[in-house]
Amino acid sequence: MKDGFLSLWRGNSATMVRVMPYAAIQFCSHEQYKKLLGGYYGFQGKALPPFPRLLAGSLAGTTAAMLTYPLDMVRARMAVTAKEMYSNIMHVFVRISQEEGVKTLYKGFTPTILGVIPYAGITFFTYETLKKLHADKTKRSQPYPYERLAFGACAGLIGQSASYPLDVVRRRMQTAGVIGSSYTTILGTMREIVKQEGIRRGLYKGLSMNWVKGPIAVGISFTTFDVTHNLLLKLHQMGYSIH
Repeated sequence: MKDGFLSLWRGNSATMVRVMPYAAIQFCSHEQYKKLLGGYYGFQGKALPPFPRLLAGSLAGTTAAMLTYPLDMVRARMAVTAKEMYSNIMHVFVRISQEEGVKTLYKGFTPTILGVIPYAGITFFTYETLKKLHADKTKRSQPYPYERLAFGACAGLIGQSASYPLDVVRRRMQTAGVIGSSYTTILGTMREIVKQEGIRRGLYKGLSMNWVKGPIAVGISFTTFDVTHNLLLKLHQMGYSIH
């Protein structure tokens, strides 16, 4: 009503600019970490045991978050500010660097990494575990796409719930400069949120919305990755080496 229907997609271009390298780095590094840990634990080419499976996911998420963090900061700023304040992604970078210093681009970095470790670890662990259980039960090496969607949705739901309070802290710290609050440390931010809004209404604010968004987003991204990955492997084996 206030800004028009399309304003619901405000900041989406910044999200896309961040999501593309983030997802590419996360999925690519996850495959590499699986190989590395598989070699280290003596499970090369086979499903990893539980702990390395969790570790591979956490390492992949951490790698992606570290390399794309300023883009996440920019996206958070664009989502909570008026159109007039920032005209495009580059403008956010320039303005934050000039007015608040380059260091501000990394504000909220620690809670992001602390949140990504359980989130990515649990998400990848749940997805890989469900695929393994499915293969053991059905004797089919590859699940159908709709089964992958369901596995990804479960993984997203569990991962989101486990790391949500840190996600709230991260967003508050990222947007502190524009909403006029002084959130500087993780514990200080948590304390402030709990004091003013309570645990459920503060640290878990918006979780029900994330229960809708998270499973859909994770289900689609995991399924798309797996299906595309298998297709490219088939093409490669058929001799259409893609350069």
